Amino acid sequence: MRTYYEAQLATLNTNMIQMGALCEDAISAAIHALLEDDMQLAEKVKDTEMEIDQYERDIERLCMRLLLMQQPVATDLRIVSSALKMISDLERIGDQASDIADITKHVSFRDFESKVHIKEMAKAAIIMVTDSVDSYVKHDAELAKTVAEQDDKVDELFLKVRNELAELIRNNQEMTESALDLLMIAKYLERIGDHAVNVSEWVIYAVTGDYVK
Repeated sequence: MRTYYEAQLATLNTNMIQMGALCEDAISAAIHALLEDDMQLAEKVKDTEMEIDQYERDIERLCMRLLLMQQPVATDLRIVSSALKMISDLERIGDQASDIADITKHVSFRDFESKVHIKEMAKAAIIMVTDSVDSYVKHDAELAKTVAEQDDKVDELFLKVRNELAELIRNNQEMTESALDLLMIAKYLERIGDHAVNVSEWVIYAVTGDYVK
């Protein structure tokens, strides 16, 4: 029974890693589609989002099986319960990457490239997601703690982008619709950063037993 239980925990770990990797892929693809006006890539993000949703369902079932049938000890209980919390945030990251890809079909970033810091914000958000997933893979609470610190940079960049777009609208009203689309993308990136912070907080709890909000 213990061998089977350990195999199930190993499967949980593998599935979490793969779900996190898909989230990184979805964000990177959505942003690349935005920056390069690549509509084919934007369409593919939807398929990745559907894979992420399937992993959420599979991991949830596996976690419930472990909790109800295996009665995990304290450390394993933290890992399983944290995974249940984390997949909700990872699924939302996938949703927001898909939302960015959808908006990309209606806005050309090249009209804004020299005026708005959206590329820098996207890079910072992707790093946060990567580090939060890596901290889970490595069981590294110290790496997880750095994710919350990085969120300050994403929030600052969101305010900068918002102010830049407001200035553009004041000076060039025919760009209003596209500027508002780009503002929505910035807001989704800011939310992705928040979800990465949530993931990192559950990693810290899984590793140390301390939940720090």
